[in-house]
Amino acid sequence: MFEHFETDAIRIQTKRTGEKEHSTPLFLTSSFVFDDAEHARALFAEEVTGNQYTRFSNPNTTELIDKLCSLEHTEDGIATASGMSAVFTSVFGLIKSGDHIVSARAIFGSTHQIFANILPRFGVTTTYVDINKPELWETAFQENTKLVYIETPSNPSLDIVDLAWVSALCKKKNAILIVDNCFCSPYIQRPADFGADVVIHSATKYLDGQGRVIAGVILGKKEFIQPIRYMARNTGPALSPMNAWIISKSLETLAVRMDRHSENALKLAEFLEQSPDVELVRYPFLPKDPGYAIAKKQMKLGGGIVSFVIKGGVDRARKFLDSLKWFSLTANLGDTRTTVTHPTSTTHSKLSEAERLAVGILPGLIRVSVGLEHIDDIIAEVKQALSNSK
Repeated sequence: MFEHFETDAIRIQTKRTGEKEHSTPLFLTSSFVFDDAEHARALFAEEVTGNQYTRFSNPNTTELIDKLCSLEHTEDGIATASGMSAVFTSVFGLIKSGDHIVSARAIFGSTHQIFANILPRFGVTTTYVDINKPELWETAFQENTKLVYIETPSNPSLDIVDLAWVSALCKKKNAILIVDNCFCSPYIQRPADFGADVVIHSATKYLDGQGRVIAGVILGKKEFIQPIRYMARNTGPALSPMNAWIISKSLETLAVRMDRHSENALKLAEFLEQSPDVELVRYPFLPKDPGYAIAKKQMKLGGGIVSFVIKGGVDRARKFLDSLKWFSLTANLGDTRTTVTHPTSTTHSKLSEAERLAVGILPGLIRVSVGLEHIDDIIAEVKQALSNSK
């Protein structure tokens, strides 16, 4: 709507009611009344647009999706009750028994569980491909390949996928491309601009940004959102109006938050790069990072996540976590407060050791979601924890 992201994020809102409110009001209602019997019939026949039932739509979720479609450069979308419901609903809405999926090997642990243990119950198979071996991607496709699923940057190893390249491959193979854009937000990266068909978010993370709500969004081309919406309307992973309203308000500060997250994360990554206690640092905007060239091409900033491998493996990693004085030890990320987790024993603990190692999740890997605190305080906290964990 506007030329600049920040203005869109603040000024897009639903039409005002008769009360002429300045800020979008909450619509805490489970259902909506019809003008007459014919109006009700036409709504359910989808001959006219309007609200019927909040499981289907609500002014608050509609406003949120309208805003996010503008920010992500997509045509349509739906809001869901969690990030994982967005993952499952987007995939399940587009596949049928007998279909095949090509997925990047480096994906979130719960997404891996869906592909490896849940979808096979319905006759859907998945082939995993290493992000850093593009020569193997084309051979992974089968005659029944329906869609391709990727995260970029990946969780938690921060591997980068070349969006333009994988999109071109999907079009060549007539496969739908789904991209999890959670780590970047639309302020930093717009996968649809590079050809992605569907873009998903755990809105719990940066879109909310303050650790308050659980939510997910699915955005994309109308032709793909339509069957996903059918799945969502009939299975019920609806986002509450309250949570939609909170996230919509949070989007007004997304740009300034992501600027600071990224600035702090880069400085922390540079500090860790020089530390004798650290074996490896992953951050997309570090010049030595293997994904640097692609990240600079498709990302505005490096994002707020830094992953590093501490010398000493699991034991040292646990000592490091226990030595932290004020960082939050939690599996969540994207918060204003710095949060830290050990993926091997938490978010990716259900994967086998071989599966973790295959995607760069080493025993000493620590994921830091760098918050908005002063960077000097953040570095001082990491420095003392490194010293006290020896």
